[in-house]
Amino acid sequence: MLTIAHLSDTHLDDHPRSAERTARVMDYLHNLARPIDAILITGDIADNGQVSEYELAAKLFASPHPVLVCPGNHDVRDAYRKGLLGEAASGDRPINSRHDVAGATFLLADSTIPGRDDGHLDEETMGWLRDQLASVAADVPVFVAFHHPPVALHHPVIDDSRLLPADPLADLVAAHPQVVAVLTGHFHTAAASTFAGRPLRIAPGVVSTLRMPWEGEGPLTDQRQPPGVAFHVYDDAGLLTTHYRVVV
Repeated sequence: MLTIAHLSDTHLDDHPRSAERTARVMDYLHNLARPIDAILITGDIADNGQVSEYELAAKLFASPHPVLVCPGNHDVRDAYRKGLLGEAASGDRPINSRHDVAGATFLLADSTIPGRDDGHLDEETMGWLRDQLASVAADVPVFVAFHHPPVALHHPVIDDSRLLPADPLADLVAAHPQVVAVLTGHFHTAAASTFAGRPLRIAPGVVSTLRMPWEGEGPLTDQRQPPGVAFHVYDDAGLLTTHYRVVV
């Protein structure tokens, strides 16, 4: 059995609020009664894309568990590489990474478009995904993760910034039965859907919670709600179950 803690959208900045909420979630994960297999963080690590914000993230994300991170639309690639990954700048090339953890493969793709809020998987990233999926054995479960959900969640504002076009990715996922699920963030709301016939799971936001249209008038996001985390459990029968928790 594989257990993944999934969080997103920490939006770390120079205000202590976002750091406190992120630390609260990490402390919660570190004090679970049974260890988890990995912590997945699907983007918008920083709020302003400053190197100092990523240096703070590196400290907050320190963990005895594997921590797998991909960028979001608020992230700046060179600052992300320098402050979080300790790597040299490489222009605007996407940040894609593969992690083989606890018998599973995690493919973390960069769905960002520098300077924009909406999502897209460019030719380099799609080629990388194709090559990685082709290299994974048929009996190894694969989780594909990135920031922007590839489906609409029925919100009149944020749906416009989802991943588009989604069809090329859907075709790729459909062609690889070992893909267990697609895992994303960006919408600041705990949500579950399907994509290419596979489970699609969206992590709740750490920094805030999206206000849905049926919840009444108000700001786009609600900062009064506590941060949240998703636990994805993949069992020996090949069933994926997700539990959502708030961290008070």
